[in-house]
Amino acid sequence: MTYRTRSEADTMRFAAALAEMLDAGDALLLEGDLGAGKSVVARGVARALGIAGAMPSPTFTLLIPYEGKKKLYHFDLYRLADPDEFYAAGLDEFVGGDGIAVVEWPQMADLSPERAIRLRIARGESDDERVIELENRAVAGFDARALAEWRREA
Repeated sequence: MTYRTRSEADTMRFAAALAEMLDAGDALLLEGDLGAGKSVVARGVARALGIAGAMPSPTFTLLIPYEGKKKLYHFDLYRLADPDEFYAAGLDEFVGGDGIAVVEWPQMADLSPERAIRLRIARGESDDERVIELENRAVAGFDARALAEWRREA
């Protein structure tokens, strides 16, 4: 499924609608070039879960946990030199567990959990437009029809 957003605020609303479909044990895998909007999606999910305040990228710490309506584990794996670093640090324990894992650059750890939604985010025709390809992998709460309505709620 492919979705288009027209602005950062639009991307945040899309992410908020998606967040409503995620539950503990689910993972949201965010792929795309630098500046594609992965962190915007992560912030949109966090805001929908009631997480306020600054949400810096966990680039140097790899993981920042948050408490909201549901636990959120925000990963940024961009700086991993080797997939084994992720597993050796025990970070895989936070994926598929008691919270929602939002993972930027999952390919750096060859991460492919059973219950995941994979988003491939790319810039569109304008600077603000994003093209988001979505693949659902066994996330029970995902509802494509409901997600198609996200723009109408804006």
